[in-house]
Amino acid sequence: MISTLLMCALQTQTVSLSLDKTSEPWQGWGTSLCWMGKVFGQREDLADALFTTKEVQIGSEVIPGLGMNIVRYNAGACSWNVVGGRRMVTSKIILPYRQMEAFWLDPTKPAPESDGWDWNTDLNQVEMMRKAKRRGADKFELFSNSPVWWMCKNDNPSGALKASDDNLREECYDDFAIYLAEVARHSKEKWGISFTTVDPFNEPLSDWWDADCKQEGCHFSVEAQCRLLPLLRTELDKRNLKSLPIAASDETYMTHAITAWKGYDAVAKSLVKQVNVHGYQGLISPRAKLRQTVGNLPVWLSEHGENDTTSLILVGSILKDIHDLQPVAWSYWQPLDGSNWGLIDAEMTIGKLNEVTPKYFALAQFSRHIRKGMRIIPSSDPTMVFAHDSRSKKLVVVVANLTKTAKTKTISFADFKTVGTKIDTWITEPKRGVLYQKGAKPVLEAKMMTINLPSESVQTIELRAGN
Repeated sequence: MISTLLMCALQTQTVSLSLDKTSEPWQGWGTSLCWMGKVFGQREDLADALFTTKEVQIGSEVIPGLGMNIVRYNAGACSWNVVGGRRMVTSKIILPYRQMEAFWLDPTKPAPESDGWDWNTDLNQVEMMRKAKRRGADKFELFSNSPVWWMCKNDNPSGALKASDDNLREECYDDFAIYLAEVARHSKEKWGISFTTVDPFNEPLSDWWDADCKQEGCHFSVEAQCRLLPLLRTELDKRNLKSLPIAASDETYMTHAITAWKGYDAVAKSLVKQVNVHGYQGLISPRAKLRQTVGNLPVWLSEHGENDTTSLILVGSILKDIHDLQPVAWSYWQPLDGSNWGLIDAEMTIGKLNEVTPKYFALAQFSRHIRKGMRIIPSSDPTMVFAHDSRSKKLVVVVANLTKTAKTKTISFADFKTVGTKIDTWITEPKRGVLYQKGAKPVLEAKMMTINLPSESVQTIELRAGN
């Protein structure tokens, strides 16, 4: 429940809050591992940077930890053994660090304790997941980019010969469900990590998963998704994983997610306990329509990524996601990556880190302050996010000015019985080289708080009781 402090109406000329409709508790911020886990999974400093809020030295730079608590683990699809005279077919353009190794090598040996399985592969990604858990991560999702190569119609885990075709063999639907369920069971029993959700798909309706794609991928029509979901539920239940929820369907675009959900039959809808969706449709994504389509189901924005060097698209996307999609969690795709996609620029083919980008610090403005268990308070102002911690009586305000003109905003706390007077501020102005620095405190006088907003900036304000 929101405290008395926040049960009063907040009135201002520019901002209003809907205190009668606060969100479900925020579940956290996270990342997918896969490629970056494969390359950098042994790095303690990177685990600190991602999964703690400590100050961390990366190379010659000291940076604030992002405090992520969500880990998305990728069950791989590649192996180089011979299966009945067949070998994996490899895309001409896929890079080795994007070939995630599979555990199930021989379909004629389904017992996971047999030599048909190799649980000693993918050690780096598993190790990064363990490092995250030791640092407090508490949400672990198992997901798949593609079924294991020998389950694919053309033996190619990058996609079908025609990108719009489903690539899972008709006789391998059960095998794919068994594979994911066995990875979940093994993780719980051997790695000491219990997955909290499992998502069998990754951008399944997209039409670019062809045989020469640059990563693992597999098209699943809506009908194919509906066929697989009950099989996965059955295999999870067989392994005493009845309480492990299924998430779906991790579509690239929110328009795809709407299409998938509307096309699901009643059984599929009943099995999906969490809707995952990616943010690659950008600022034009129909977020509010997707929220309306899936009703009250919890939603994860499970992937975001872009190559904007300014960080302004990242900030604008988070604000729109929180306001319109109303997710309970938000994850970045690959925090370590090249071509301006990473939060930290990395040369993945040689495992070299370069500079920490402005996007890293812009994400810190959100992830270090809007913490698990807080409740988002809906606001009429799409440039502001309010989050409240009822235990500590802390109010967090994240506000952005993405225009080229400086602005001032005033928030009135006139109806509040008490106002937290201990104020701290952090600001990022990426084009000026101001990166998550302590900022000037807003003026709080007679329960009115005035915030100065430099152009192209994002600012976080914490109000707490005290002097």
